[in-house]
Amino acid sequence: MDSTVKQMMAGKDSKELWTISPDDTILQALDFMAKKNIGALPVLEEDLLVGIFSERDYARILPPEKHSPLTTKISEVMTKEVFCISPANTASDCMSLMTEKRIRHLPVLDEGKMIGIITIGDVLKQVIRDQDNLIGHLEYYIAGKA
Repeated sequence: MDSTVKQMMAGKDSKELWTISPDDTILQALDFMAKKNIGALPVLEEDLLVGIFSERDYARILPPEKHSPLTTKISEVMTKEVFCISPANTASDCMSLMTEKRIRHLPVLDEGKMIGIITIGDVLKQVIRDQDNLIGHLEYYIAGKA
């Protein structure tokens, strides 16, 4: 059984969607990410996904003399090519896309509107749950109780 993104989102601990504006500064983003213990923030402009800012983006812009965290806007350093998924996609779809594109965060869009984000951790947890369920069914079948 391959769970859907919709099922994964329903099982997430936090249902909150944290985002940032392209006009916010790097420091504002890093401070918010630290407070929420997250590694990336989708960048929304008037409810439209325009990018994503991650710890990797910050690491790539060093040294700070070039892009001061106090004054540099997220729009200057965010990743603009964002790969997204829909609620109907599966955990396997997410794993394939994340592996192929070497990314750890996938915004979830439903009819063009961002409704959540799936992380590599979410996908791994779901794959493990799905495999545990399959093993349980197989053990039940093998024991002749089917």
